[in-house]
Amino acid sequence: MAMKIVIRIPNWIGDVVLSLPALDSLKNNFPQAQIWLATVQRVMDLFSGDSRVNGLISLPDLTDLRTLKDSTQRLKSYEFDIGLLLTNSFSSALLFYLAQIPQRWGYQSDSRSLLLTKGVPLKDQADASHQVNYYLDLLSGLGLQTGPLEINLPLSSEQKEAARKKLLSFGLDLKKPLVILNPGAYYGPAKRWPASKFAELAALFQKRKAAEILMTGSAEDVSLCESVASRLERRPATLAGQTTLQELLGIISLSSLFVTNDTGPMHMANALRIPVVALFGPTDPRLTGPIQQPSAVIKKDVPCWPCTYRECPYDHRCMMRIEPEEVFLVSQIFLG
Repeated sequence: MAMKIVIRIPNWIGDVVLSLPALDSLKNNFPQAQIWLATVQRVMDLFSGDSRVNGLISLPDLTDLRTLKDSTQRLKSYEFDIGLLLTNSFSSALLFYLAQIPQRWGYQSDSRSLLLTKGVPLKDQADASHQVNYYLDLLSGLGLQTGPLEINLPLSSEQKEAARKKLLSFGLDLKKPLVILNPGAYYGPAKRWPASKFAELAALFQKRKAAEILMTGSAEDVSLCESVASRLERRPATLAGQTTLQELLGIISLSSLFVTNDTGPMHMANALRIPVVALFGPTDPRLTGPIQQPSAVIKKDVPCWPCTYRECPYDHRCMMRIEPEEVFLVSQIFLG
């Protein structure tokens, strides 16, 4: 019987995408093993039809003893041989411990060392290292071989065709450059470039490149996208809150350029090798920026950077100093 490995992957889209090199490396170390993923429901769609994965387990937030007990019994029923924790919480390690997974591997963080059979000390964070290395360093610390810093998300021809039909249903001319604007950011408004500036940028693409503009985001971004669209003479198509993650992957794959704040979809576009122009404000692109080409990061040096504010208590200078004309000129690298 093949060895069964379950990986507790992160809860957020961007972190999940950045953990993919670690998933590939684990697969290469145990080519005959079954690889299962356990995570919250909202990110599981990223792995629909992914041949790297043998199964998916949806986990609720472990907010009380009842959900912990139910999740323990469910996880225990799969009889996994190894559990790899890419999350750092005490509760995720406790879940694997209570589910009696024989081998439990992870970082020695959050006072959970006694719950692990093999723990890796956290590295000194003095030197900035990208989040993708954080996951790969865990595997290295476990004595496993790691692969290159490459992120790949599978996409079928059927997904692309479905995306093409959806875009055509919005009346978009796919013979023109398709520029996707992603103005939201789940963390909070501090990470968001203002809607007025996104609108100015969209107008530049429309006037100077005859580009089609499409706006994406979650259901929470509908009003934000409307704020951008209402400022334009030629309204862009908007898909905020109207796509699954798999549908969004297909749509992004057909674009000429993806302009975004520091968000999960930024990493989705980067994984698909779609040109990305990423606008960074309070966060550090050395830690969470796009890791592969084609991509460009625009960030302004301000004395209060970096910060962890969800809402800027000052004048939001880190984002306000990024001008639409500058973003357009950087985009010319990719649009020609």
